[in-house]
Amino acid sequence: MHVPDGFINAPVSAAAGVVAAGAIAVSLRGARRELDERTAPLAGLVAAFIFAVQMLNFPVAAGTSGHLLGGALAAILVGPFTGVLCVSVVLLMQGILFADGGLTAIGVNITDMAIVTTVVSYAVFRLLVKVLPRGRRTVTVASFAAALVSVPAAAVAFTLIYALGGTTDVSIGKVATAMIGVHVLIGLGEAAITALTVGAVVAVRPDLVHGARGLQQRLKLRVNGELVDAPAPTAPVAARTSRRALWIGGLVTSLALAGFVSYYASSSPDGLEKVAADQGIDQKAKEHAAADSPLADYSVKDVADARLSGGLAGVIGVGVTVVAGSGVFWVVRRRRAPGDVTPSSTAVENV
Repeated sequence: MHVPDGFINAPVSAAAGVVAAGAIAVSLRGARRELDERTAPLAGLVAAFIFAVQMLNFPVAAGTSGHLLGGALAAILVGPFTGVLCVSVVLLMQGILFADGGLTAIGVNITDMAIVTTVVSYAVFRLLVKVLPRGRRTVTVASFAAALVSVPAAAVAFTLIYALGGTTDVSIGKVATAMIGVHVLIGLGEAAITALTVGAVVAVRPDLVHGARGLQQRLKLRVNGELVDAPAPTAPVAARTSRRALWIGGLVTSLALAGFVSYYASSSPDGLEKVAADQGIDQKAKEHAAADSPLADYSVKDVADARLSGGLAGVIGVGVTVVAGSGVFWVVRRRRAPGDVTPSSTAVENV
């Protein structure tokens, strides 16, 4: 759903840029309360993982593919404010280095893919964990539903933005029907990837999953014929995997996905590209300002072998994203005010 230059006119693109800048400013402040020395490294890894998985387009219909947006995954793993920053870092790296998503449309893309998906998915997630029984399975089920809803929500947001500033005279009703229809299907893939990833992390380090904190099922004791909560354990349950092992495993997985598995991704146009071509939205699309970048279109310039070129580009992208993301989150954590209380200070080890 990366919007290229020329789809949205300059005034609306500028307004979306203001919205995106304001949301990032708010997220920088909010992320101070979400991040600490334990979770900040994970946030950089989440950004790199989202970059890698976004290279894996999967088929959803005849001649159409989709890929992860990542807002739900980031919000549930590291928190909604940090999640906005994670996806924004990915979008900036993609737009600047890989000519994916227009530079004049960066505000539109951050608003649509980072803000809308994160806010909508986290709201759905929190609602579900409140009404469903507490436990690890609830986190996974809620993750699936939240991610599923977030993708068509982003399609609706794009349609509204296009209604305000679209550069071609196309029926908004047709755009909405086409965008929402195909992105419901893409949402199923998003939901599966999100639930599997969240479930895997919860299984080994629930204390590091933002959305899993505070969801333990308290042990009940029968006292004088009545069930009462057992005293909380004085020591946390030992983690199955160390933070270092989790980080290294996640990075290796991201590098493998971007450097090798991405070669087998679907080459069909994604949901927005397909709708744009079918409905005529792309009539005034402009060439990307970084079209001559050495890494444009996720390939390394002057490397003739397509598999090697794409793999190298993916590895470079993961490396740059994890460095940029980790740097941002390190600075945010360092600027945390002394009175700020992070969720991990009251984290539950035994979900």
